Amino acid sequence: MENPLNNYRQLVARVDALCRGIEEALQDKINCSEGCSSCCTAITLFPVETAALAAYLEALPTAQAAAIREHVREHAGGERCPLLSDDRCLVYDARPLICRTHGLPILFTENGGQRVDCCPRNLSGCDSLSGSTVIQLDRLNELLVAVNALYRSQADLPEDLPERLTIAQAVLDAKHQTE
Repeated sequence: MENPLNNYRQLVARVDALCRGIEEALQDKINCSEGCSSCCTAITLFPVETAALAAYLEALPTAQAAAIREHVREHAGGERCPLLSDDRCLVYDARPLICRTHGLPILFTENGGQRVDCCPRNLSGCDSLSGSTVIQLDRLNELLVAVNALYRSQADLPEDLPERLTIAQAVLDAKHQTE
């Protein structure tokens, strides 16, 4: 049987390629860099993102995964992401989709209209953007919802699994870590 996370991994690869292209096109206008974590808040995840994070932790050396879990246990419940340590993501390679887009220009619907937003550190002095340098957040969310629905239909998940989970639940609760 095909791994139920394959569709999510393909979506991550496409989002990463999109973000790399935007970063290259706007390189002189992007000021976010390693250690910049002002966008990193406590978010919730879809079960497919939870499973991908669990699979990543499972592949780490036992001591490293245990240290990450302990860090999350100690930092859960706040406004900041519990996966941050010294302004760096402890699971950067497995970070959720929304985290991969942080700082870049996003187009989304708000109050019946569309607007573009990005990290206030970025795009200073930039009067316009081409469509290829903006992430269509509504479309990305639609794709993620579809991939999550497919994952939920293919994976052996508990009946009472919520629609969204906190990062602490994703990292600490073994019953949500089914791949």
